Amino acid sequence: MNFAPLPQVDVAAVPADGLVLDVREDDEWAAGHVEGALHVPMSDFVARLGEVTEAVADGRQAFVMCRVGGRSAQVTQYLVQQGIDAVNIDGGMQAWDGAGRPMVTENGSPAFVL
Repeated sequence: MNFAPLPQVDVAAVPADGLVLDVREDDEWAAGHVEGALHVPMSDFVARLGEVTEAVADGRQAFVMCRVGGRSAQVTQYLVQQGIDAVNIDGGMQAWDGAGRPMVTENGSPAFVL
C-alpha cells in the first residue's frame, strides 16, 4: 500500500489564532498548554470526536499537538482519514516551549511541559 505523507507543520508556522487540538492527558494539560487550545485526550478521542468535528465545521484546520509528536501523529492520521483538514505539530509541546511560544495553566502557576 502507498500512504500519503503525514501533513506536518513547524511550531513557528502555527498561526496565533489557529485551532490547536491538544491530545495529551489531563496531567500534561494541567502543567501547561496553548491558550485557547481544544483539549481532547487521545484516550477519550473517539468518544469525543464530535467536539472536534464541531470545532472544524467552518472549514478550520486543526493543528494537532502532544508532547513530542507521536500521539498527535496518530490522531492527525485518523482525522485526515475522516476527511478533516488536520496537521501534526512537529515536535509537539517540547518544540512549542523551545521556540518560546506562550503557554498557560488553569491556575495561573508557571507553565511547563510534563
